[in-house]
Amino acid sequence: MNATPGAAARPLREIRREIVRELGAAGVVDPEVDADLLLGHVLGLSRGGVQAKLVVGGEVGEADAAVLTGLVARRVRREPLQHLTGRAAFRSLELAVGPGVFVPRPETELLAQLAIDALHAAAEPEPIGLDLGSGSGAIALSMATEVPHARVWAVENSPEAFGWTRRNVEEVGAPNLELVFGDLADALPELEGRVAVVASNPPYIPLGAIPRDPEVRLHDPERALYGGRDGLDVVRVLSRRGLRLARPGGALMIEHGEAQSAEIAAILVADGWHAVAHHRDLTGRDRVTTARR
Repeated sequence: MNATPGAAARPLREIRREIVRELGAAGVVDPEVDADLLLGHVLGLSRGGVQAKLVVGGEVGEADAAVLTGLVARRVRREPLQHLTGRAAFRSLELAVGPGVFVPRPETELLAQLAIDALHAAAEPEPIGLDLGSGSGAIALSMATEVPHARVWAVENSPEAFGWTRRNVEEVGAPNLELVFGDLADALPELEGRVAVVASNPPYIPLGAIPRDPEVRLHDPERALYGGRDGLDVVRVLSRRGLRLARPGGALMIEHGEAQSAEIAAILVADGWHAVAHHRDLTGRDRVTTARR
């Protein structure tokens, strides 16, 4: 869209139509949603608020239109929407995100739900949950806020991502969550044998499998994407470390690619895990594998 200097306010419906057309031409998957969220970000409205303004014939002033022009140009270049707005929705949370941290995806909400359910089912007054490789803190904060009687630790070892983890932990303010800068391979030795749930969304893309979407390929940090030749290097570490951390009956929960279930099950069984199960996301693809110690 083009903002003409000195132009009067323009109809919101007209501007939205232009944004949708430009984003669609650039290959953005859902240009109408992105258009609404960009408009809402600039105008200080929810998506519902944008829709309401459309119904009553709202307008966009020239200053806001100029800001929108810059944001739309960046989105056309496939910069992630969440980097433009600085926020990512995850379950009941709205998290701060930006360059240096993996943007949480809706499919990861399945992993969070499984972890939350397991913590609720734990027969102990203060079950312990871990989020290893926490990134934005989405999984850890979901566990901590939705299971307030649990004690939760978030572990992250990327200096760039850790700043975002800390910011989100501070913004959400969960008193039952502790943040640790450390490697998931050896973090939290004091909790060995005591943990009810070990959850992780590790890097699991094989080195040769370059993501198709520019938002992922160009903007998500490589260390959060690639898991070695077969994508399972960090999964192997998680399996071994999880066995030391989990209490008897404790659960390990790992997000992964849809074609990796069988290989991950073989790794877990070989290491001594029991009751291995695969869980499908809303698209019907295997997304999370769980196991019991």
